[in-house]
Amino acid sequence: MEEISSNVERIIPLSLDPGLRSRHLLKPKIGEDAQVIPSDTMEGILPSNSNEDARLKGNYKASPAFVNYLSIEAVAGLVRRHPASFVFSLTLLFFMGVEYTIPMVPSDSAPLDLGFRFTESLNAGLAARPNLNSFLAALNTVFVAMQSTYIFWSLLVEGRPRATIASLFMFTCRGILGSSTQLPLPKEFQGSGADFPVGNVSFFLFFSGHVAGSMIASLDMRRMKRYKMAWSFDALNILQAIRLLASRGHYTIDLATGLGAGFLFDILAGRYLECKSQKRYMLAEEDPIFCQCCCNCKQTQHSIASS
Repeated sequence: MEEISSNVERIIPLSLDPGLRSRHLLKPKIGEDAQVIPSDTMEGILPSNSNEDARLKGNYKASPAFVNYLSIEAVAGLVRRHPASFVFSLTLLFFMGVEYTIPMVPSDSAPLDLGFRFTESLNAGLAARPNLNSFLAALNTVFVAMQSTYIFWSLLVEGRPRATIASLFMFTCRGILGSSTQLPLPKEFQGSGADFPVGNVSFFLFFSGHVAGSMIASLDMRRMKRYKMAWSFDALNILQAIRLLASRGHYTIDLATGLGAGFLFDILAGRYLECKSQKRYMLAEEDPIFCQCCCNCKQTQHSIASS
């Protein structure tokens, strides 16, 4: 039994869980009296509520004992439990090497864009067929109208403002960034009066509002379990991105950032609505006359109260 206990003492630190280790350390062995640890020395051994809350939120800070038990087995355990983080660590090292060795683009040369290189034949085809370019631009404008209609429909008809708030956040940020840094228009740009914004007017290159807006609409569709509609929007978004690269309407980085912006501002809109609902619920508790609640508001209050 003592041999098993000693093996457990050696293995448990590798779990990197202060709670498991504390429960083992505080358990007396056979034939021994229970060990009484003063309260002032319990910190770092027993996990406090604040530490547990921080761990659940992903902000848990390992105690100094983590360094003492760091070993090959412990690292292997971390890799097994967090494979994505391990992969990202490898990509970090890889792109550090790429960044420190990649030749810089000369100031008198055109920007290097891999998306442009992959769509050179498509760009040449649009340049040789202006009518086809205008037709595809018109279809893209219809798609923009579809996503705008859905977002306003969710607000005005269904009473769900999250997608609209996310779009307002997104276009505000896009306006600030687009005004701060104005990138040069690509030389092979194939404009069209049917493209959005209609009329061959100026526009911001960074970042793509086309991609971000369709991503916000797609995420809202998934929340409402409209999966077929969401997959349709995703497919149209991919075709839209290819068309924007082929017409040189956006750089690749504009499209990638637009995709991430759609996710980011949808999350921010959700947090904003959550904070507003909690504040309204607290004010309604203090003064019932403050809020003449509709059905959605009552459901939100009930969910917050139950949680």
